Amino acid sequence: MDSIVQSAAAEQPSSSRNRLVLTVYMAAIFVSALLLFSVQPLFTKMVLPRLGGSPAVWSVAMVFFQSLLLAGYAYAHFLMQIRNRRIPVVVHLVLLALAFTTLPLGIATSFGEPPNSGYAFWLLGLFAVSIGLPFFALAANNPLLQAWFVRTGHPDGPDPYFLYSASNIGSFLALLSYPVLLEPMFTLRTQNLLWTGGYGLLILLIAACGVLLLRSPALAIADARTEDTDAPAPSVITRARWIFLAAVPSGLLIAVTAHISTDVAAAPLLWVLPLSLYLLTWVLVFQSRPLLPHKWMLLLQPLAIAGVIFLLAFGGEQNLLLTLGGHQLCFFIIAMACHGELARTRPAAKYLTGFYVALSFGGMVGGLFAGLLAPFTFSWIAEYPILIALAALCRPSADERLARVMTGYWLLLIVLVIALIAPSYSTGEVATWFEDHRVWVASAVGMLAALLALVLNANRWKIFATVVLALALTRIYPADDGRVETIRSFFGVHKIVVTPGGYFHVLMHGTTIHGAERFKNNDGTPVEGRPEPITYYHRDGGIGQAVTAIRERKGGSLKVAVIGVGAGTLSCASEPGESWKFFEIDQSMVDTARDPKYFRFINSCAPDIKPVIGDARLTFAKEPDGAYDLIIVDAYSSDAIPIHLATEEAMKIYKDKLAPHGAVVMHVSNRHLDLETVVVGIADANDLKSWVFNEDSGRDADYIFSTDVVISAREEADIGKLAASKQWEETEFDDKQRVWTDDYSNIVGALYRRLRDGE
Repeated sequence: MDSIVQSAAAEQPSSSRNRLVLTVYMAAIFVSALLLFSVQPLFTKMVLPRLGGSPAVWSVAMVFFQSLLLAGYAYAHFLMQIRNRRIPVVVHLVLLALAFTTLPLGIATSFGEPPNSGYAFWLLGLFAVSIGLPFFALAANNPLLQAWFVRTGHPDGPDPYFLYSASNIGSFLALLSYPVLLEPMFTLRTQNLLWTGGYGLLILLIAACGVLLLRSPALAIADARTEDTDAPAPSVITRARWIFLAAVPSGLLIAVTAHISTDVAAAPLLWVLPLSLYLLTWVLVFQSRPLLPHKWMLLLQPLAIAGVIFLLAFGGEQNLLLTLGGHQLCFFIIAMACHGELARTRPAAKYLTGFYVALSFGGMVGGLFAGLLAPFTFSWIAEYPILIALAALCRPSADERLARVMTGYWLLLIVLVIALIAPSYSTGEVATWFEDHRVWVASAVGMLAALLALVLNANRWKIFATVVLALALTRIYPADDGRVETIRSFFGVHKIVVTPGGYFHVLMHGTTIHGAERFKNNDGTPVEGRPEPITYYHRDGGIGQAVTAIRERKGGSLKVAVIGVGAGTLSCASEPGESWKFFEIDQSMVDTARDPKYFRFINSCAPDIKPVIGDARLTFAKEPDGAYDLIIVDAYSSDAIPIHLATEEAMKIYKDKLAPHGAVVMHVSNRHLDLETVVVGIADANDLKSWVFNEDSGRDADYIFSTDVVISAREEADIGKLAASKQWEETEFDDKQRVWTDDYSNIVGALYRRLRDGE
């Protein structure tokens, strides 16, 4: 090696060339990450109208993207085992060029209707043929370019991990720019063309990286330093720990997002906050001089875990700023500690690509656990406390202080478990005291775990066990008033809340009420007979008035289609002899609505209905044209709306299914988004007139809520007496606003209009 070094010593790179190398490599890594993160929402929007929002689509999409990312990292690792440096450059540039020939992105035309069996494999094939090659090539760029940079002879080459920051900055900007800039400003087709142009630019940048590598005057020195290092290869245990340290924050990202969306505040684009923090941690920990030292994060991590325990015990919506901000801050600290451990234990540059394979595999394991396995395993967001407990095991091993005293801790913990959990099986004063002081009891145990870590430097398994006890207490002594049962599906956690005294059964999805039924009168006697539709469906509300008006206008029985089952409330808006057909994407919703111990609407009013299961954009399109007097679209009252059901193309489907004098009623109540103007716009694009109902009932205590409803029809006469009602305002489409289509939507604009109007 000495002769190689001496022969090249006179050809050390100049400072200007070093700046050029660093600039080109950082630009290539940045652009690659920008494209990688933006292609996922872009392709998702392309797929949605055709494949719908069924669980199989998104489960397969998650598996596909995570697996291909891992495959890309493995490919980079394999390429860099080749000693000839020209071969990896040529092979990767050929791969990028082949991928470019498949652009612009599009759904493969060779794939027709999904099959009845083998749907998952069909979807994997569709994703692979449509987007597989360009995504795979992008996935390999980060570790591959870092490995090339090591061999350019740049002074920072021996420790190239700071380039990971450039990658995550690109991901961070892609994340923020897509909903805020790209989606509102450009159609899907224009986004696709911009992305294709960016891919072409990336190929040029990577080609420049390859040229700089191959023409490096210090290539021999760089190769010798990299390949002949005395640093030992990472052990199996070290690699396993890397996987674990990457898996916990990756799963926690999904879990904390699910928790705050379900139990704190389900607001549009809320998922951006934790994902931004997650990417920010990667940027910070791999800096040459970290802004937040790792030792600080290790000191704060036990306090962050204790903070989550307090917040879980405290409950969801009592203090929105505290709970929302608290969960985000604690997640950030925990992720910083985990990722900081990864940065601290990173290997020599020779083993860089293997390190990134371990990180990718860990990220995939964490993501699949929280995003795919947990929704089908737990009836609540159990993965959040599970991963918080596992975070305690991410601490580095250390020698205990007061080791002799700590030998008896396991016995003390067993006594504590019995003392704190036993009262939950009784109904006396002790049990009541624990229920009343649940927040402080659970928080005290959480602080005990923090003290074990910070004061006694305890073994991480002792900290883990104490955290598990604290988290168990938050579940054993729940915060909810009344009785709560949870039902979980791929689409989220549904809560059936029985209010104190059993007066109402309330269906909630996250923090949004989707239906309720009165089970007792004000005097405590049971409600007898046919249940009365309440919440948004009361006869005096917008939907109730629309049903009555269309029935009177027709002068006979109605044929009605309802998209969205909810608690089954609208089944009791029907009359004998009428045909009401329901369409629902979530089977668990149908099962809940049918169960008389939860709700009695369907059992009492329409016991024989058989809802059509599947995404309504696909299933309803198969209905015969001109079949329905009234179509009720009740899929927008949640805070997370199915955009593909609110586009010009979707409204055309509804219009095609209307009888000659039929009408479309769309329920658009939403706390955060102005959807009235969206519906008026898509109706106008289909030559339909629209009337808007927006009125506060003033009867929230009786679970009769204000509703925002838009009714659209071909002519004024089609909506009967509503046209003359002062409660319904005929609304013209604002030409300054852009119509939502399958090619364009603007969530940020709808959010801004709601904030602007102060509603």
